[in-house]
Amino acid sequence: METKETSNMTPQQNSESKKGRGFASMEADRQREIARKGGKAAHAQGRAHEFTADEARVAGRRGGEVVSRDREHMAAIGRAGGQARGRARAPKEAAWPTDPALSPAE
Repeated sequence: METKETSNMTPQQNSESKKGRGFASMEADRQREIARKGGKAAHAQGRAHEFTADEARVAGRRGGEVVSRDREHMAAIGRAGGQARGRARAPKEAAWPTDPALSPAE
């Protein structure tokens, strides 16, 4: 049986021989299956952390505070929301005056 010596190999040769190995090279379904089994095992052993509602609330608040510090990001979010609302309202307002049922009686 022949064995490869990695000490004499260049880094390129060594990395090529390792292609197709490991978790990252697996199909997504296979990764998901392994991760699911790991999660079940952790819960069975009592090692998995489950957030309480209070812990989740605090974590969400922290995340929101971090995001809201970025003023440019918050301005962009607000601008996009305003533009989307304007686009959604524009057709309704344009149709208003042309609708004879909605025009004031003379």
